[in-house]
Amino acid sequence: MLASMLVALIISLFSSLLLIRYLHVHQHLTADQTQGPQKFHLGITPRIGGVSLLCGLLGGGLVAATKGLLPTGFLWGCLLSLAPVFLAGLAEDLTKVVRPSWRLLASFVSAGIACWQLGAIITRLDIISLNTLLVSFPAGAIVITIIAVGGICHAFNLIDGYNGLAGGVAAMVLCALSYVCLQVGDRQLLALCLISLSAVMGFLVWNYPRGLIFAGDAGAYLLGFIIALISVLLVARHARVSPWFPFTLVIYPVWETLFTIYRRRVIQGQATGLPDTLHLHQMVFSRLVRWMVGRREAKHLLRRNSMTAPYLWGMGFIIIVPALLFWEQTLILQIWCICFISFYVWLYRRIVRFHAPKWLILRNRVYLHARRKTKHLLPLKSTLNK
Repeated sequence: MLASMLVALIISLFSSLLLIRYLHVHQHLTADQTQGPQKFHLGITPRIGGVSLLCGLLGGGLVAATKGLLPTGFLWGCLLSLAPVFLAGLAEDLTKVVRPSWRLLASFVSAGIACWQLGAIITRLDIISLNTLLVSFPAGAIVITIIAVGGICHAFNLIDGYNGLAGGVAAMVLCALSYVCLQVGDRQLLALCLISLSAVMGFLVWNYPRGLIFAGDAGAYLLGFIIALISVLLVARHARVSPWFPFTLVIYPVWETLFTIYRRRVIQGQATGLPDTLHLHQMVFSRLVRWMVGRREAKHLLRRNSMTAPYLWGMGFIIIVPALLFWEQTLILQIWCICFISFYVWLYRRIVRFHAPKWLILRNRVYLHARRKTKHLLPLKSTLNK
């Protein structure tokens, strides 16, 4: 297991380094744009970090297969099912013209292949009527699985907006899945979790905090699909694991997606796929992390960018800890999901209305010093004017 993890880490680390080092060769295809409503970086940056993630996953998986940790058929089934959504994301990274609907369709195809090749099908939701329905109508279970897996892929792509955000959330989720895989004794899924985690950590060395390479759509879809695949297989194989455990782990990106659909369709009356700057992580960037002086300079923008992800990591952490403690208790996990959704809506409303809790706001010391000095001089200025 350790050898597989080291291989995945090293391959992901050095393949990312090579992509950064030889950016001048491929930047005409792979460079991320710096203009747009969802662009918060300066300079030319490669957005094909998904390639290094895949290389790490493949290298570590091959070592695990030779050591008997992963059956060869299982490994190739994972890679085959991953191929459509990864290639669709990579095509978008290279051409910037692949529509979101086509990428979502590719994620549905990947989920369908996983159902066929690996038996990754949701057969229970721990809701009595739905459990009976899923058992009685296998076709309905497959449809629900395809929608759920495709939705998680899209959700991770949606939160991939700042240095280390999607990668950090994915790393925490994979750690939690690894723990439960260890508890139930599933060596195959444990190996897949740890290899994926090692590949993510190798990528994060260059992605956070400096943002030297981005995961891109291919990387975000890869992370989302692997997490969704492990989650479905874990619940399908082990009756002890509540189906609400993996759902609780990914409640932040999933709820971000559902809330965005509601906000755009119902509140704003806009198309669902239209990009904007009103996601929670973008609100945190613009209204909580306040580097007021020189905010368009590269060093200030980079610092604001890198300080955004820890806010959302914290949100992920407060939901992952209870999920780890109560991974067998469906009712408790359902309550925690409701609590998280309530907290998310409350925080979003406060930030949008410029009433964010003061303890969450970061301000530039230079800015604060200048502001205090100005307030101190106001009475004297008023007297002189009179």
